Amino acid sequence: MVAGSDVIAQTLVELEIDTVFGIVGIPVVQVADALIAKGIKFIAFRNEQAASYAASIYGFLTKKPGVLLVVGGPGVVHATAGILNANSNCWPLLVLAGSASFDENQKGGFQELDQVSYLAGQTKFAARPFDISQVPRLIEKAYRVSYFGKPGTTYIDLPANLIQTQNATDLSKSIEPPRDAPRSQADPAKIAIAAKILSSAKNPLVIIGKGAAYADASESISELVNKYKLPFLPTPMGKGVVPDSHELNFSSSRSLAISSADVIVLCGARLNWILHSGERFLDDAKIITIDNHAEEIGNNRSISTKYGLYGDLDLVVRQLSSELHALNYTPPPIYQELIVKRKINTQKAEAIDAKPTPAGALLSYHRVYKIIRDALIDSSVEEKGITYVSEGANTMDISRTSFPLNYPRKRLDAGTNATMGVGLPYAIAAKVANPNELVVALEGDSAIGFTGMELETIARNDLAMIIVVLNNSGIYHGSDPKLYEVGSNTPLPSTALSQNTRYDLVAQGLGINGALVHNEEELEKAIKDAISAYQLENKSTLINVKIDLGLNTTLSFGWQNNKKKSKL
Repeated sequence: MVAGSDVIAQTLVELEIDTVFGIVGIPVVQVADALIAKGIKFIAFRNEQAASYAASIYGFLTKKPGVLLVVGGPGVVHATAGILNANSNCWPLLVLAGSASFDENQKGGFQELDQVSYLAGQTKFAARPFDISQVPRLIEKAYRVSYFGKPGTTYIDLPANLIQTQNATDLSKSIEPPRDAPRSQADPAKIAIAAKILSSAKNPLVIIGKGAAYADASESISELVNKYKLPFLPTPMGKGVVPDSHELNFSSSRSLAISSADVIVLCGARLNWILHSGERFLDDAKIITIDNHAEEIGNNRSISTKYGLYGDLDLVVRQLSSELHALNYTPPPIYQELIVKRKINTQKAEAIDAKPTPAGALLSYHRVYKIIRDALIDSSVEEKGITYVSEGANTMDISRTSFPLNYPRKRLDAGTNATMGVGLPYAIAAKVANPNELVVALEGDSAIGFTGMELETIARNDLAMIIVVLNNSGIYHGSDPKLYEVGSNTPLPSTALSQNTRYDLVAQGLGINGALVHNEEELEKAIKDAISAYQLENKSTLINVKIDLGLNTTLSFGWQNNKKKSKL
């Protein structure tokens, strides 16, 4: 006979789970201790929301479910942020949470909440075992269901009396270790239709989403692009599936590429707000959606349902390539205006990057990124070994074009839900998933406020990384300094944050190197010192960069503007 907490921990061992994220408290502290005793790494956070974000992205990075352990009641409520994040991005997540004992049911027990009912509509599967003997079977099912089919969240309730029992029969050895999720090809008849449509295109375009990165489809999509000379552009987290340096990457002329394509192949990308729901496409453009989530086919473009290809992305892309070969497909010449527009836009971007900051002026986003990029190139850190995490409106948007990527899953951002607060949790998960690689977190000063205390989690777990805070003292942009003066009768706008906040000193107080930067020379030194601290001391650094307030800018959201205009 063993403790219930040991049965739970051994079940995770049998499932070959090596990492769990969460926060402990009564009664799950016993589970966490049992996990650690059995060699499973437990990454303890300061807030369940942050832990849930880390667990959700871990599923994307590793292609196996991230696992979250939290207390019941408010702990579960806080964790719903990560549950939504995992579901909306289609990432696998298993949530385990403590709950009130059976004998406290409906008595106002400690942190009592009917968590199975609460999460039933937010998960693929939710269950509460009524005997410790049921725990291994239910956890195995939840783990499997989270990544079989459409990836998403599953939940297992862990009543306190089951965790705390000392008379448990351990049935964990009876469960099977995880297997690869089932994969299927598309209907050959549908492949034939799609290939015929694509072969008739005058201006074809391939759009690569983060689903392609999750599917490990780099090889097959690269073959499709290379063999048939198809122009492509990635969504923000689809960057690197096909190298950004590829000659057929038309991200720099993406507005024209989207608005002129007559046949578009969506590879792991959805027609949601990130692609303006397809409203920037030609009205008669034909959309070939390749997805293993059937409900995405025809979404926001129902007329294209007949061209959709349902199945595993990697397998289906290979089918499509084979069918094009059988048709002796010869690609049309690249739309010349695309090439011209790309060259013009690339030259404009390079000119902006190269323009030095005037004496006495604060740095721009572009200049900060140029200096960081150059320092990383000059260092001995391999490009393949760098993951960029970015959150914040301008911080995230501008970094998308400032850091070219040639490998998949190397850019993590706010994703489908545009979720703020994911930056440091994602950075932690990325470092845990790839401990020998460098993580560079690019944080807006508003964004880092959501989960800033996780700096202590980074320091406590020796997760060496570089964090850059782009500090303009506001959300989207800063405010006129006169508004902060004593006696000012004008209230601060809703976007205002405190001036001169010393995030670098906060980092130092939590065990991380901190540097305050006002100009280019200070930034060049700070980033070089940060790289050195990472390489030589395994030490994290936070660089607090004072940037231009952006007082002359206006709030603009490309996906909400007139459909013929696009920031994508």
